[in-house]
Amino acid sequence: MRKALRWLLSLTVLIGAAGAGGAPAGAATAAEPGSKDIKDRILAIPGMSLIEEKPVDGYRYFVLNYTQPVDHRHPSKGTFKQRLTVLHKATDRPTVFQTSGYNVSTTAGRSEPTKIIDGNQVSMEYRFFTPSRPDPADWKKLDIWQAASDQHRIFKAMKKIYGKNWLATGGSKGGMTATYFRRFYPHDMDGTVAYVAPNDVNNREDSRYDRFFENVSTKECRDALSAVQREALVRRGEMTDLYKKWAKENDATFKTVGSLDKAYESVVLDMVWAFWQYSSEKDCADVPEPDVSTDKLYAYVDAISGFSAYADQGLETYTPYYYQAGTELGAPTLEYPHLDGLLRYPDYFTPRAYVPRDIPMKWKNGVMRDVDRWVRNRSERMMFVYGQNDPWGAEPFRLGKSAKDSYVFFAPGANHGANVAGLTAKEKEKATSEILEWAGVASPAVRSGDAAAKPLAEPDSKLDRQRMERTLRP
Repeated sequence: MRKALRWLLSLTVLIGAAGAGGAPAGAATAAEPGSKDIKDRILAIPGMSLIEEKPVDGYRYFVLNYTQPVDHRHPSKGTFKQRLTVLHKATDRPTVFQTSGYNVSTTAGRSEPTKIIDGNQVSMEYRFFTPSRPDPADWKKLDIWQAASDQHRIFKAMKKIYGKNWLATGGSKGGMTATYFRRFYPHDMDGTVAYVAPNDVNNREDSRYDRFFENVSTKECRDALSAVQREALVRRGEMTDLYKKWAKENDATFKTVGSLDKAYESVVLDMVWAFWQYSSEKDCADVPEPDVSTDKLYAYVDAISGFSAYADQGLETYTPYYYQAGTELGAPTLEYPHLDGLLRYPDYFTPRAYVPRDIPMKWKNGVMRDVDRWVRNRSERMMFVYGQNDPWGAEPFRLGKSAKDSYVFFAPGANHGANVAGLTAKEKEKATSEILEWAGVASPAVRSGDAAAKPLAEPDSKLDRQRMERTLRP
C-alpha cells in the first residue's frame, strides 16, 4: 500500500462585480467618502506593512505583510511576517476571506463567492509556506488551530475597516482551511463555502477511495489507465533512463525520497489519481495503448503526474503540507492489485517519506474526527461543493440532523475544479441564493423567489480565470 498524495488545484474559482439586486456597485476609488485613503487605513493596522500595490481595473490591490505570533497561545514568544493580499472594492460591500491552504498568489484574482457577492477579498498565505515561515522554524507550531488563529487575528483587524458580512472560502486544502477556521472560530464568518475539501476522518480506513477507482467512469477507461500504469512499471529500466537524463539536465536531486527509483515509483502510482483529479471523461480517448514507444509512454506519464514532483526541488515548497498530512490531516491509502509484483517500495510512500528527516513528526489522534463531529452536529451556514469524478471527494464532509442552513453539493462529471457554476440548474440557483443571503446582499426578489439568484459582478476574464498549478496535494 502507499499514500496517494496528489496534485493540487490551486483554485482561483470563478467570481464577480455588481451591486445587490443587480444594481452596479461603485468601483474602487482612491479614497472613499468620509474616510482616509483605503491604503492608509489598512496600513494603520498595527503590524501591517505594504509590500506593493498593483493596478487592477475596478479595484485596489495590495500585497501585504502582517506580523503574527509564532504561537498564539504564547504571543510573547516570537513573531513572523505572514503574507496576505487585499482586493478592495468598497467598504460598504461584503468581504470574502479566501485561502488556498498553501502560498498566496500575488496576482489578483477573484474566488467564485467574491464574484457572486460582488465584494472585497482578503487572501492569506498559510503559515510555514515561504516566505511566511518563522525563523527558526518550530514545526510543532504548524497545526490547524494555529493557522485558524492566524486567520481569526487577520479578520479581527480587517473587520474594523470592512464592517459588512464576511464569508470564508477556499478550494481543496483551502476548503479544508476554511472549514477548520469555522470550527475553531464559529462566530467570525457569516458563511463558509468550501470547495472539494477532503475529510479523512479515519486515516487507517480508506476503502472509499478504492471503491471510487473501481467505479469511476467506464470500465474501458479504467482498464486503459491501469494498463498504462502497469506498463510504466514493466518498463521501469527504460523509463528511469529517461528520468535520469531529465534529472541531469535539470540538476534535480532526490535526497528527501531517497532515490530516483523511489521517486519514479511514486510518480507512476500518482498517475491514475492525477488523471481523475484534473482530466475529464472525454480525455479517456487520449489514453495511449500500453504498447506505445517508451518515449511516448514517458511523455504521457509526465503530462499527467509530472516527473518533477518528487525531486527535492519539487517537494521543497510542499514540506508544510506533507508535515500536516503526517501529523493531523491524514492521507489516503490505496490498494493496487493490478500492480502486484511490480512495486519495489509498497509500504514506503507515506507523508513521512516527503519530509526531510531533520524535521520530527508525530501523529495526533482525533484531530480530524473532532472537526468532522463539529461539522455534522454544530455547523451553520456552511456549503461544501465537490466534483462527481474527483477522487478527493470520496471522503467528503457530511451533515447531520443538527447542522443548520448547510449544504453538500456534487457537480455532475466535475473534477477537482468543481464549483457552484457547474452544479445542476436547481442546485446552482439554491447555492447562489444562499451565498447572497449569507453575505447580506440578496435582493427582496431573490429572497421571495420572484427573481433568479445570479452573481452580482460582471465577468472579468483576467480576474476570474481558473489557475491550475501542477502540485501534488489536495
